[in-house]
Amino acid sequence: MKAMLLTGHGGPEMLRYSEVPDPVAGPGEIVVDVHAASVNGADPKVRRGNGVYKLAKFPHILGRDFSGVVGQVGPGVTDIKAGDEVFGVLDQGIEGAYAEKLAIKADLVAKKPASLSHAEAAALGLVGITALTGIEDVAQLKAGQTILIQGGAGGVAGFAVQLAKHLGARVIATASANNLDYVKRLGADDVIDYNKEDFTRIGPICHVVYDTVGGTDVRTRSYKVLKPGGKLVWISPAPDAAQRPDVATLKPDVKRDRAHLERMLELVAAGAVKPPAITHYKLTEAAEAHRVSEGRHLKGKLVFDVR
Repeated sequence: MKAMLLTGHGGPEMLRYSEVPDPVAGPGEIVVDVHAASVNGADPKVRRGNGVYKLAKFPHILGRDFSGVVGQVGPGVTDIKAGDEVFGVLDQGIEGAYAEKLAIKADLVAKKPASLSHAEAAALGLVGITALTGIEDVAQLKAGQTILIQGGAGGVAGFAVQLAKHLGARVIATASANNLDYVKRLGADDVIDYNKEDFTRIGPICHVVYDTVGGTDVRTRSYKVLKPGGKLVWISPAPDAAQRPDVATLKPDVKRDRAHLERMLELVAAGAVKPPAITHYKLTEAAEAHRVSEGRHLKGKLVFDVR
């Protein structure tokens, strides 16, 4: 099969489109013929070898979420068969979606509904379970509460905006000028242009801040908008020198499982959440997709059309 290989840590030029052996389904696994795979914010960090993302072995295949068709079923798999359209997210610490095929535990995928394209399903995978874990499981956001979502135009944040609105919260988000209208269309009640306005102008009115941006400045100022007893839920790391004793600072442990994928599908079927805006690339264009991802002014998701 063909795959995009990371040949060493460094810039986008370290990505090489090459031939590698096909995977084989072990016990409890399936092999998926990948039709679409998405780019996530962690991918360029792994490529560069930043901190905890440093790899010990090359070549390495990046990519965490995907959609495709089951091509092979391993021993013990009874609820999925060859020919099924599925989507999912590879287990924590495992990558490999930038490829024509991948092996994965069968219980980490869900059947893709016909109403979603492969690109849409791939775009929803990791961002969906990340937002669901952060907003529903960890923040336990309730109707009538106020939430500030940092970086509202991104994949995770865009899902979170829609989810929070569906749960009945008042939703405030930050975004760049080019993305203000997009975030409003997702359902945000108020969108703040972070290049022109200080989001702390809203005052300490929030029950939850969901930080998908990170960085010391954003994190420090986020505490200023939280009520006593509020929650700062973060997925992007930052030095945290400004903790408030009356605020809980929480990092979700984003487990991969079928239950969260099926919860996501329920929300989509109900019209509560729509797939993000998608920019399409060929897998051979991975280097350019990484350059765009690192620009950090994305609207929605970047997705590889693998076949």
